[in-house]
Amino acid sequence: MTDYLLLAGGLIVLIAGGELLVRGAATTAERLGMPPLLIGLTLVAFGTSMPELVTSVEASLLGSPGIAIGNIVGSNITNILLILGTAALIAPIAVQGNALRRDGSIVLATAAAFCAIGYMMPLGYLVGAVFLTGLATYIYCAYRQEMAAAPAGHTAPFEKFEAHEELFDGHQGQAAGAAAAHAATPPAIASVWMPLAMAIGGLAVVVIGGKLLVVGAIGIAQDIGISETVIGLTIVAIGTSLPELVTSVIAAIRRHGDMALGNILGSNIYNILAIAGVTALIAPTTIPPQIVRFDSFVMLAVSILLLIVARTGYRITRVEGAVLLACYGGYLFAIWPT
Repeated sequence: MTDYLLLAGGLIVLIAGGELLVRGAATTAERLGMPPLLIGLTLVAFGTSMPELVTSVEASLLGSPGIAIGNIVGSNITNILLILGTAALIAPIAVQGNALRRDGSIVLATAAAFCAIGYMMPLGYLVGAVFLTGLATYIYCAYRQEMAAAPAGHTAPFEKFEAHEELFDGHQGQAAGAAAAHAATPPAIASVWMPLAMAIGGLAVVVIGGKLLVVGAIGIAQDIGISETVIGLTIVAIGTSLPELVTSVIAAIRRHGDMALGNILGSNIYNILAIAGVTALIAPTTIPPQIVRFDSFVMLAVSILLLIVARTGYRITRVEGAVLLACYGGYLFAIWPT
């Protein structure tokens, strides 16, 4: 029972601390004169992935690669099959073709790269540096496109930012006018100490929550005799993906399907490039054989499935949402010991 309480408590603390960190860091950056759009594409988008990041780093530091890597791969599978499937059941999701080709292709490319790396080398410093370089390039291109007001559809990091802001602030469009607002008004002169303290406090809370979550997950795996990899792919991955679930469901309820899809695409890109990249630099680890042989290919397969489903009429229907959920049920049945 203690392990379950540690896992549940750690998850609550992790998510709460992550939001505190995001708010504090974003406010601090804004008061220092950082453009709001850039804040959204970097601090907010990265900060909303903090539960996955801290959990994977903590697990890797504790010598539990099954949880560390399982959390990354499992989160990507969960995002597409469980979360997007649930959102599509609530309301069919309209898909922008240009945005899908751009961000969907990156989701597919990062998933394929992760599969290949699993066979060639451990998740070490070189891989981490390459992933983070790829992330920086992606964010730069996204920022350039949003500032240019390109007609090709908003980028996934932008939609991830918008979905988060709509969930917590209750309105849409904060990011859309961010660049203009920044150009029209000078940087705020209010003290940065309060939001900076909030960000630091949030970071401390996130670290504590991640530690509790990982310790609880390890304990549960030992208690019920299931591998840490399976626990990481399922319980931990679902838990750390709860913010994406809530955000996408709320976006679907409010008929903002572009935000729901963009939130998932952005999260999956950040999970590979940012979470795996930072984990590799801070605590290099190996990818468990089970994930190399099976789960990473499932992640690649569901990424392909997402592109296929989204391109059929550029709309994800309720029936297709049900198919995604059924596939997730089949995946859980395949990996969970009987």
